[in-house]
Amino acid sequence: MLTVFWQFLVLGLCSFGGPAAHIGYFQQAFVVKKKWLSGEDFTQAVALCQFLPGPASSQLGMYIGYKKAGYQGSIAAFIGFTLPSFILLTFMAIANNQFSGSIVVEQIITAAKLLAVVVVTDALWGMIKKNLISIPTIATALLTMIWLMFSHGLFGQILPIIIASIVGFLWSFKTQPIVDKSLIKPIRPHAGLLAVFFSVLLLLPLITTTNDNIKLFAIFYQAGSFVFGGGHVVLPLLQPMLDGMITDNTFLSAYASAQLVPGPMFTMASYLGASATPLMPIIGSLVATIAVFLPGSLLLFSFLPAWKALFSHPRLTQSLILINACVVGLLGSALINPVITSSIKSIEDSFIVIVGYVLIKKYQCPVWLLAVFLFLYVLIIN
Repeated sequence: MLTVFWQFLVLGLCSFGGPAAHIGYFQQAFVVKKKWLSGEDFTQAVALCQFLPGPASSQLGMYIGYKKAGYQGSIAAFIGFTLPSFILLTFMAIANNQFSGSIVVEQIITAAKLLAVVVVTDALWGMIKKNLISIPTIATALLTMIWLMFSHGLFGQILPIIIASIVGFLWSFKTQPIVDKSLIKPIRPHAGLLAVFFSVLLLLPLITTTNDNIKLFAIFYQAGSFVFGGGHVVLPLLQPMLDGMITDNTFLSAYASAQLVPGPMFTMASYLGASATPLMPIIGSLVATIAVFLPGSLLLFSFLPAWKALFSHPRLTQSLILINACVVGLLGSALINPVITSSIKSIEDSFIVIVGYVLIKKYQCPVWLLAVFLFLYVLIIN
């Protein structure tokens, strides 16, 4: 357990670049060098984590820890990989709360918001190329964006995902009308863990309380239960749910700050939790972080006994295709509002964002260096 914790702590201190890069780090560390699992096992684990909602790289880390040291190993892997970014983002949020209103902080926030435009645009383009591969997927993404223009709250965010999964399942009967049932294995997930996941998901919204930490836990648990496509998709799900608790400036600062630290992007929850509870920021950060990671962890170990049967089922595969297309629509809507509408205020801002996008795409400019560049721009124009 301590070995697993140490190895993931080292990676948590230096794993910049988002989920795709994290998977590359894991492959080099645990397949090539340490041989904790085979290449085939690693590939199948990546597929499972991509299939389930939740933070794919963190779920993969927990799976590797589980293979090495059981459930204790999975907990050690999660804590080790998440701890550095949790600490950094929590104290960044505390600093922002204490020094808000100063000119320097306002300039940093302005630069962070411009950085968010560049990073979200880059993430969206990558998801478009990967997931919008046919007319039905393009139509799903566009309809999702149109729907979000006229809907509000968590239900408005989740309903397109539910509809996409149902339509994808029904569509599979047309694309694959005949399926050899002998090739389909029964899907038998871990019933106990799955029951815990759904019980918490369904009961939390029914609890009426004035306790900020319980409300915070409920919000982040629900968001973590429906995040397909990685940390960037936390943005459109959490923004309406935290309305009234977090300002748009703080929200985009959290997103941009998560780009600047190593480890999983889901730890933007640490920043948001600390910001939402300024009187007890560390407790709020801890509650939000645990809540947003918990659903993906429960689902991972629920479906671990059934993942081979899961991937052999053609009906579910078609559902996942449309769910991913729906996620593209969710992120596209978030890019327009609140990211662009809250960040770009002038023609100069538009130009510098385009320059930043070129730097990050064509010249592989590191995110931290781009943040410095944007901060210098803000200093000059002010």
